[in-house]
Order: sequence, then structure tokens, then C-alpha cells
Amino acid sequence: MKFMSANLESLRELYIDQLQHLHSAETQITDALPKMIEKATDPQLKRALDTHLQETRSHVTRLEQILRNAEGDVDSKKNKGIAALITEGEDIIKDASEASVRDAGIIAAAQHVEHYEMASYGTVRSWAEILGHTDHAELLEKTLDEEKHADALLTQIADTANTMADKAA
Repeated sequence: MKFMSANLESLRELYIDQLQHLHSAETQITDALPKMIEKATDPQLKRALDTHLQETRSHVTRLEQILRNAEGDVDSKKNKGIAALITEGEDIIKDASEASVRDAGIIAAAQHVEHYEMASYGTVRSWAEILGHTDHAELLEKTLDEEKHADALLTQIADTANTMADKAA
């Protein structure tokens, strides 16, 4: 039960709030990716996830830079949406006994997260531009581009992984 809610009365306050939620999301993803890498069997998938783990660490650093610039400190606000998506991914990993099916599930779970992030980064980037934070917008755009690339790579890997999963039945 939530006893206090944020009092968001301006676009700037909403912008900071969403940056804090994104910081939480990226931190949670940094914790979740090693588990996905460990359970993946497709070498391409393992490499893609590992590369994205390194990028995600950079995303955390960029968000901390933006928050320090805007607020003077870095506070996170628990991102419940990403937490739920990660839990769903963990369930897939646990429930899929066939390796190729698990790989297909890992890709699906990772793409759910990527799409959430792309929507979030696109939004805060636009707000940064409106608020006159062109330096923030550039950093957020760089992260958005990396999220789009990760999603495209997962789609490529899925073409083979999904076919392998279908043959497992």
C-alpha cells in the first residue's frame, strides 16, 4: 500500500521522476542479465546479452550523470514495471526444460524489456528537449539507439532460435 504519492506538478518534476524510475530499471536489468546469460545456450544469444550487459552498465552511468546534473544527487524510485517483466523472464527460464525453448523464451523476455526501455527513453529524451536540456537529450538518444540495436539483434537471433524451439517439440 502506498501511503505517500509524488506530487508531480510540472514537466520537470515528471522528467526527474521518470529518470529515477529508469535508473532503477537499468539497475535491475544489470542484476538480471547475468542470470539470463548463464541459462542461455545459443552462443549468439549469450554474446548479445553480454554485450548488452556492458551497455546497460553505461546506461546506469549516463542516468547518474543526468540526475546529478539536474538534481545534484542520484535517487532511484523502484520501477515496478521492469520488476514484473524480469519476474516473467525468470519464470520462463525456470519453466522451460528444453534449452532451445528456454533460449526462445529468454529472447522474448529480453525484447519485452527492450520495448519498455525504448518507450521510456524516447519519452524522457523528448521531455529533455522541451525542457532545454540538450546535453541530457543527446545522452538519452545514445541510450535509445543502443536499446533499438539490442532489440534488432535479438530479432535476428530469434529467427534461428524460434525455429530450433519449434523443432524441439
